[in-house]
Amino acid sequence: MRWDRLFDDLEAQLAAQTRLELDAEVAERTRTERSKVTLGERISGAVGAHLVIRLRGGSVARGRLDDCGDGWLLLVEDGGRQQLVSVAAVLGASGLGRPRDDTRARRFGIGSAVRGISRDRRAVAVIDVDGGTVHGTIDGVGADAFDITEHPLDSPRRAANVRGERVVPFAAVALISSS
Repeated sequence: MRWDRLFDDLEAQLAAQTRLELDAEVAERTRTERSKVTLGERISGAVGAHLVIRLRGGSVARGRLDDCGDGWLLLVEDGGRQQLVSVAAVLGASGLGRPRDDTRARRFGIGSAVRGISRDRRAVAVIDVDGGTVHGTIDGVGADAFDITEHPLDSPRRAANVRGERVVPFAAVALISSS
């Protein structure tokens, strides 16, 4: 009878040790998997959530995460204004909630997103990573930069309204917004 209790105790100790080892292995695998998730992937799991994004240069973008892709996020403010945010300029994000596995990020990069904005021909505000702002219409998009003709947001792109032209590298963009 004493040996039965001894064997039961040994078996319980073995089962407890096995559970501890399994828990440690699961925790390690979880840490390993999380270490592979990029910021863009983490944010893409929050499509539909209301986010507050702090950007280099002191800017803050707020809105519902409507879409995202390789290196960019599209936020929509309550009033409908759209904001294309460069992930490279993100200093922090609030409102992401718990990580999800069902990420829906598009595969195209920020250059393709800016080309889409250019085709729309709307006036935009471009905020750079130092906090500077330029208003105008995006006229052409290259591999790593775009051309913007500067004019007031509330004026059409006409010769009389043009203040100048500028080339903006993608790496300098924190946010592009339009109404």
